[in-house]
Amino acid sequence: MPSEQRSVPALTVTTSACTDLGPLIPLVDPGSPLVWMRRGFGMIGIGEALRLEFTGPNRIADAAAAWQRVVACASVTDDVGVSGTGLVAFGSFAFAEGSTMTSVLIVPSMLVGRSPQGSWVTRVTVDDPGVSAHDAPPAPLPEVVPFGEPASVDLLPGTLSREAYFAAVGTAVAHIRRHELEKVVLARDAVGRLPEGFDIRGVIRELARGYPDCWTFAIDGFLGSSPETLVSVMAGTVTARVLAGSAARGTDAASDETASTALATSSKDLDEHQFAVQNVLASLRPHSPSVMASELPFTLKLPNLWHLASDVDGELTDGSTSLDLVGSMHPTAAVAGTPTALALSLIGELEPFDRGRYAGPVGWVDAAGDGEWAVALRSAQVSADGTVTAYAGAGIVADSAPERELVETRLKFRPIVEAFRGQ
Repeated sequence: MPSEQRSVPALTVTTSACTDLGPLIPLVDPGSPLVWMRRGFGMIGIGEALRLEFTGPNRIADAAAAWQRVVACASVTDDVGVSGTGLVAFGSFAFAEGSTMTSVLIVPSMLVGRSPQGSWVTRVTVDDPGVSAHDAPPAPLPEVVPFGEPASVDLLPGTLSREAYFAAVGTAVAHIRRHELEKVVLARDAVGRLPEGFDIRGVIRELARGYPDCWTFAIDGFLGSSPETLVSVMAGTVTARVLAGSAARGTDAASDETASTALATSSKDLDEHQFAVQNVLASLRPHSPSVMASELPFTLKLPNLWHLASDVDGELTDGSTSLDLVGSMHPTAAVAGTPTALALSLIGELEPFDRGRYAGPVGWVDAAGDGEWAVALRSAQVSADGTVTAYAGAGIVADSAPERELVETRLKFRPIVEAFRGQ
């Protein structure tokens, strides 16, 4: 049955304040962690009260419609009333409309949130007509689950070898120089295999520690730490952070400053960044005519890279939810290219793999439609058989050099590679 026609169960949702349980990652289920956090704060989910799956070109629109039906059927008591309380679903969407990877919205049976202002717990039950929701006592708060034994996983080059990536970049540059398109983002893959009993919460913990200013996430076996906010919607205000253009960090203070300055003045990177910013503004203007970007990009410092970044903000005028905006904005020029349709076609020709959820939207949505969504970068998918697949991409423009783009992908692989080795 098409996903947009599926019936949804009625949920009973109760949010209340709770004591601070400390770090969140040790509380999640080692087998199916649900995590969304930054700077030590955020949300974790335990169990699944509701799981919705979507595929195909309308996957995000179908999800937005299905979520509205879930909200309409839910009974919500929220005694806290801050961002992330009440009915919340974690979500992750495949990059490509033809992907074999499903897109998901997951409502956990229990959600624990932590912010500088306090902590809360949300309990969700699926209504049973024959049972009163008041008959059962509330589920106990989660306890720390000890981490498994440390282990290390090596991620090695996957389908696209060094030589094949060079050839793909060369082909893309040729198309661009013939003025068929302006930019295309080409990714490489890396693959590994988990040993039996591997605790992927350790990887999530390493990412959160190493990249505290990024969105660290884990949803349905898909995990990572992304620096790029696709879109955030809170009480009618929309914000986004655009990243495009990057450079390696220096080895000391002087070389690091030189690297930052070179990036900020690089015509190649500035052009690439401008493509991405204009793409985001064009996607948001139908919903927020006043949306604006910072006048000039700034250099964003991460442990492994400098990025060119621009912040975007505006006020929504049409009542769009965060999922509606995700559907309007994905894929951005920063992860696909310009023009988008031509870039996606070339990606399909030159990348010999399915990106899965890499570079797709990942985040959460609440009953009001507010939420936070990131572009799923610096990420990896852990399959049921223990296979780990990671991806990293680089924006190709007219003066791109294959060796430079290969180095950029290596730098972007670093957070995931080091997190899997750090066990």
